[in-house]
Amino acid sequence: MSAEVETALRGPQAFTLARQAIEAMEANKVWPTALNFELWVHYLGAQDGDLAHEIKHMIEAGEPFTDSIGEVLAAKHLPKVKLNGEILEAGDALTKELASVTRAIEVAQKSSEAYGQQLADASESLDTEDTSAIRTMVDTLADATRRVQAENQTLESQLADTTAEVGRLRANLESLRREAMTDGLTNLANRKAFDEALAAACAQADAKGHPLTLAVLDIDHFKKFNDTWGHQTGDQVIRYVASVIARNGPTPRTAARYGGEEFALIFPGEPTGAAMQVLESIRVEFSSRVLKRRSTDENLGAVTLSAGVAQRKPKEDPVSLIERADGALYASKNNGRNRTTSADEVAAAA
Repeated sequence: MSAEVETALRGPQAFTLARQAIEAMEANKVWPTALNFELWVHYLGAQDGDLAHEIKHMIEAGEPFTDSIGEVLAAKHLPKVKLNGEILEAGDALTKELASVTRAIEVAQKSSEAYGQQLADASESLDTEDTSAIRTMVDTLADATRRVQAENQTLESQLADTTAEVGRLRANLESLRREAMTDGLTNLANRKAFDEALAAACAQADAKGHPLTLAVLDIDHFKKFNDTWGHQTGDQVIRYVASVIARNGPTPRTAARYGGEEFALIFPGEPTGAAMQVLESIRVEFSSRVLKRRSTDENLGAVTLSAGVAQRKPKEDPVSLIERADGALYASKNNGRNRTTSADEVAAAA
């Protein structure tokens, strides 16, 4: 948090700033989620900052402030969100360092044991020699070695305890990493996990020469649905869409909540045709189900999905691939929604 905003929130003007943020969000039709509220408090509290300039530009251009845009702005400008990513990276580095130290200690132990055995063997080989001075020296070294071995046994016990603790820490770090890479509402991969998975899939496609296809999906008219039925019911619909996508996107596919009501599916090793079949199954299953409100059993009406698909070109970077898939999604939206369009169809029409 910037010093300017932090000072404002700790002073008597805090409530005024909070009210201004809510009023500004309502005036600009921004849903009052906790993340959006924090963004708009920063926007109003530090109007000369980079975040303020970006939001002002969006307002002047008449661009809608969607959940996905909010998540991007938060990752870019909110210190706590940026810090979460840095903590994850630090945790990965710590895990690697601990593993390296553990291996080094194990190697040192083995070397010490070998040294002790070599000295013991040397002592035994001198049993038949009548060289008292050498015998005395070797006995002294052997005694020293036995002491070192006793100390090593204590060290080994401590190392075993330490290794167990390191294992526990690794498990905790991995658990935290999974949690930080998982969308809290849907349990799908979140945007950070998606970005990493797509970059890895592109690298693997280049290495093996395999196809790679990306699909993006969006719930049609979701803002209107949210305004009519409320945010909680909207969240239930998002969870249901996620469950349908997850069933059709098992490993090695990656299913992610890309942002807001938008989802993504990565198809490593699969061409456009295979991805289109999967997306059609998802679209039909979702659109054919009659959705009802749990609390009242009210019929929520028809809710449909639109999707766009793009097969990666040789050496194409992830940003370009996402843009082409998004372009295919917009084509589905513009052509009536509740359909799937491929980037090839868009290119052919152009």
